[in-house]
Amino acid sequence: MALGTDPALKIKDQQTGEVATDRETGASLYTVTVMLMEDGRAEVLKITVPETGLAAGLKPGVMVRPVELFATPWARIFNGQLSDGVAYRAARLELVTVEAAQ
Repeated sequence: MALGTDPALKIKDQQTGEVATDRETGASLYTVTVMLMEDGRAEVLKITVPETGLAAGLKPGVMVRPVELFATPWARIFNGQLSDGVAYRAARLELVTVEAAQ
């Protein structure tokens, strides 16, 4: 997967600016966008990662491997409209080196 964006602090409450935190560790949560390319197509995924799981050297374009990636389907009704999707969470992001990819 290629990292598409710099990690961005995840905001829990837009009105107060409260930062989202990991329930178990209290670490601040960040969102990254990655591009998964396989079988001639690309998917863009937003993954939530705790600050403690962000590898040094993360920048757009580098190859990463999400560790302990977990997908959670969700659905909600807002203003009478159904919205649904999948939330992705990883324990950490590892940088993928050329040697590891071979």
